[in-house]
Amino acid sequence: MRLLLVEDDKNLGKATAEGLKESFAVDWVRSAEEAEEATAMVKYDLMVLDINLPEKSGLDLLKDLRKKANPIPVLLLTARDAIYHRVEGLNAGADDYLVKPFDLDELLARCSALVRRAQSQGQPVISILDLSYEPATGKLERDGKSILLSAKERAIFDVLAHNIDRPVSKALIEERIYDWGSEEIESNTIEVHIAGLRRKIGRDYIKTIRGVGYMICK
Repeated sequence: MRLLLVEDDKNLGKATAEGLKESFAVDWVRSAEEAEEATAMVKYDLMVLDINLPEKSGLDLLKDLRKKANPIPVLLLTARDAIYHRVEGLNAGADDYLVKPFDLDELLARCSALVRRAQSQGQPVISILDLSYEPATGKLERDGKSILLSAKERAIFDVLAHNIDRPVSKALIEERIYDWGSEEIESNTIEVHIAGLRRKIGRDYIKTIRGVGYMICK
């Protein structure tokens, strides 16, 4: 899952980004303008948005996103004494808010809940032959027996499962599971994770489309 953090405070932004990387690929920007550029290039699963940004506020950014019908779930970070900001933010289309200073574990829990909620509004269960996959929870079963995936394996499977019978390029998979700050990705990293997936679910589920990428077929 890929998350956009919009926070202009250098120390708070750095600490928050590092904490969120426990569960998400995180891109961190420090202004509304940078956030607009990022959302134009990347499809994010969630945005964590500070209200008090320089030049253009987080609320204005949120309003613009909703005017453009961008459905990205947004969690607002607000000041303790700015109750009217919280109300205005929720009315503008925010999905949740958290008051500063906040506990990182609570932030992670709220972010995960928002992603689950967003995914559950789509297809609740994806069936692929004898596999059953719940995107909202990451639960994967074959004939009723659970299959445990690593975080990267689940992220790759999720991308493929949402594109059944459509080839997905290696570049798109990398975009969905790695943030901008990741160290250089080794050339065979995706292949290693695909091999791990095939060992766990069976080789025939994931096809290699030579020169294109990978595909799950029904």
